[in-house]
Amino acid sequence: MNPTTKKILHIAVPSIVSNITVPLLGLVDITIVGHLGNASYIGAIAIGSMLFNMIYWIFSFLRMGTGGMTSQAFGRHDLPEVTRLLMRSIIVGLFLALLLMLLQTPLRLVSFYFIDATREVEDMASLYFRICIWGAPATLGLYSFNGWFIGMQNSRFPMFIAIAQNLINITASVTFVFLFGMKVEGVALGTLTAQYAGLFMAIFLWMRYYGNLHKYLRREHLFERHAMLQFFQVNRDIFLRTLCLISVTVFFTSTSASYGDITLAVNTLLMQLFTLFSYIMDGFAYAGEALTGKHIGARNSRELQSTIFRLFYWGIALSLLFTLLYGMGGTDFLSLLTNDKSVIDASKQYFFWVLAIPLVSFSAFLFDGICIGATKTNIMLYSMSVATICFFFTYFGLQDLLQNHALWLAFIIYLGIRGITQALFLRKHKLIPIFAYKHF
Repeated sequence: MNPTTKKILHIAVPSIVSNITVPLLGLVDITIVGHLGNASYIGAIAIGSMLFNMIYWIFSFLRMGTGGMTSQAFGRHDLPEVTRLLMRSIIVGLFLALLLMLLQTPLRLVSFYFIDATREVEDMASLYFRICIWGAPATLGLYSFNGWFIGMQNSRFPMFIAIAQNLINITASVTFVFLFGMKVEGVALGTLTAQYAGLFMAIFLWMRYYGNLHKYLRREHLFERHAMLQFFQVNRDIFLRTLCLISVTVFFTSTSASYGDITLAVNTLLMQLFTLFSYIMDGFAYAGEALTGKHIGARNSRELQSTIFRLFYWGIALSLLFTLLYGMGGTDFLSLLTNDKSVIDASKQYFFWVLAIPLVSFSAFLFDGICIGATKTNIMLYSMSVATICFFFTYFGLQDLLQNHALWLAFIIYLGIRGITQALFLRKHKLIPIFAYKHF
């Protein structure tokens, strides 16, 4: 196996496993309350999980920004800066977690103002929220650790942590609900337990395998002005980029609902095929992030170009594979998700859009990883801004003519524009293999 490919897979495969385990945390909670005999419990957990997914998604810059800057410092063999980056990220994460906990009441009230739910579901979802909000320090702290581990070319530790969290979540939730007779609060406590268990496991792994770095834990240069400016600039770009991504995602779902229950169900199910593909490509994006930063830090242009070339080799190959798999068995996969024949039949008129997703979108995922590793997060923000504008312009320009097809067309254009604009911006920085460059 090619050495570069081996390095990519060494990071990508554990990252893919970690990505796939993420939705299992919410799925476990839904499954447990689904056996309590009251549909309101399912609705409460679904709403509560959705709220925290959205909140924590906004702060995902802690993982991405930390990973990109750490990988460059690792490539430079700058161990003091490697250590300081983790400390900066953890301190910022804990500060943001403190704000979330202090502002939990207005945050909860504002969130539920926009959610149309029955009084019973809202009360139980509020209970879930009030318990799980205390997991903010654990979740944001784990973002910092996971980003740092990936920056250190180690995606195995995040995978181990994710698997452990799922096992602990299952055990704790089942114990609280079925042994102690709790309902929604039992599931919330199970989730909270798993979150802190994940954080403590990350701390243990760091101390066990990176404990020799403790000698660099000094105050001097920790809050050095230039370093902090770069830290916040990188994270600001990712934060704003995430807001654009959320706006498209929320609009897609809410607009799908406006076309009726069948169309909402169809779009939701078809989106699962995009989500599945994104889990795979995100794994390779993480590999691109870690290796790009490492090679830029080491000023190794040959390895950088080889890595990017191999990443796109895998991206094209996997895109063709997923297109083939979706073309041959996509509708059968939908049958596993629902037995509603009307939904499956209705999905057939939109299924060709799903076939376009892999080849149109894979470059956006890979370029995201490359930009993070190169700390060119302004490129990510610019491209996402252009793509978001194109998404809304396309939909509102064609909605009367194409209706739900306009929504899918806008989404496909949005994915494609992200990749195209990033390629154009990166060309100026000569980070694409076909464009030679002499320095960084």
